Amino acid sequence: MKTNESGRRKAHKGIAMEGIVARQYDRVQRNMIEQYRSWAGLVNSHAAAGSSILDVAPGPGYLLIDLAKQGSYELTGLDLSKTFVKIAQDKANKTGLKIDFRQGDAAEMPFPSETFDFVICTSAFKNFSEPVKVLDEIFRVLKSGGMALIIDMRKDAPKEKMSEFVNRMKLNIFDSYFVKGTFKSLARSAYTDSEVADIANRSRFGQGKIVDEDIGFELWLKK
Repeated sequence: MKTNESGRRKAHKGIAMEGIVARQYDRVQRNMIEQYRSWAGLVNSHAAAGSSILDVAPGPGYLLIDLAKQGSYELTGLDLSKTFVKIAQDKANKTGLKIDFRQGDAAEMPFPSETFDFVICTSAFKNFSEPVKVLDEIFRVLKSGGMALIIDMRKDAPKEKMSEFVNRMKLNIFDSYFVKGTFKSLARSAYTDSEVADIANRSRFGQGKIVDEDIGFELWLKK
């Protein structure tokens, strides 16, 4: 367990995504709308109508907003960043979508056990300081038979693949430099497939199915 200088538990690795850092991240993520739409479609293909769905660390909220447009669900987002919660909730409110974005710790979720039918977490798993505990919490809040999907970058993803991924976003020079630098930094905290499998095996799920993608992986889990 990581702690900060005051000795208190730290829920994430690296800097906090608040204020100007969170707003810059939001601005760059607007160029990934197609990726979020693809992820939303993946959830939509596995979740029945009316399902309760939780997005862990949704950031600016793009995935849940797109998912709300694709189907009829009870949608909740839980993020550690107060700035992200405000950004995401404002987006949902402006578009008239019913989504509940809350501030909270993924390793200590403020939800009763067996609340959700499906849980998804994209691009954030590598940032959790206690990944096994996060999976245990996901297991707890999932209903019996529920599914979870973790999507993130792989530590051993080829550098040229990462560059190609960023280039496809068609960013301006400043944003491209920002994203490539961010990816390089995040890669140090990312996991290999074997490390992800070990984390899943040590969690209450006991196991998971890993599917490799372009520069990342999908970890499928079932309660």
